[in-house]
Amino acid sequence: MRSSVRLLILLLVIGAGVTLGYGLNNMPPQAGSGNGSSGAASSFPKDIYPQTGNRLPAVNRDKLDEAAKKIYDAGAPGVDYGPQRLRLYSGGAEVFSSGLNDFLRHKAGLEPAVVELSILAAVREMDGEYEWTAHEPAALKAGVSPEIVDTVKYRKPLNGIGEKEATIIELGRESVGKHKVSSETFARALKLLGDRQLVNIVCLMGDYSSTAILLNTFDQHVRPTDKPLLPIP
Repeated sequence: MRSSVRLLILLLVIGAGVTLGYGLNNMPPQAGSGNGSSGAASSFPKDIYPQTGNRLPAVNRDKLDEAAKKIYDAGAPGVDYGPQRLRLYSGGAEVFSSGLNDFLRHKAGLEPAVVELSILAAVREMDGEYEWTAHEPAALKAGVSPEIVDTVKYRKPLNGIGEKEATIIELGRESVGKHKVSSETFARALKLLGDRQLVNIVCLMGDYSSTAILLNTFDQHVRPTDKPLLPIP
């Protein structure tokens, strides 16, 4: 009888240990445990995985279909941060999203400076810290002046900048920030940009706005090695 009781206690202890171990393995590693890229990861909230900087662990490549695996493999080795990796959880969204993004940025006939300014204008209205930090340097490299970047970043008045740039910024402020574009802003944008370019710019803003929603939902942080470039109140 005593041996049976001892055996039962032993089994209960083993079972509890297995359950506890499973639970710990499926929780985000605590910041400062050695899993983060740098000491900055110690400031992450408890529900953030240091490997990804968001609320989901790194996507398992073995569970992806062939199309998604190609996108996974095309990314930088060992980099699990950002929207591309998050969308791979969908089972298909990233396959289509990457094609649209590539078209709008590189094949829609938009100048690089227009592309990057449009992205910044939309991302600023979404408080998209991750996207802004990635695209501010790209905008400067594409020829967007530091003064215009600061105008978007700090929501300054549009006085004293070019009409085209001011129109793109205002378009982002109204369409993304206010959810409505005035007749005056639309007429000015159509006159300056033409119908095709205007549609592509708005689609680009929508693309990055939807990405901001994704990143905000999963609380995507910038990489610990990067300095956040967007002031978030």
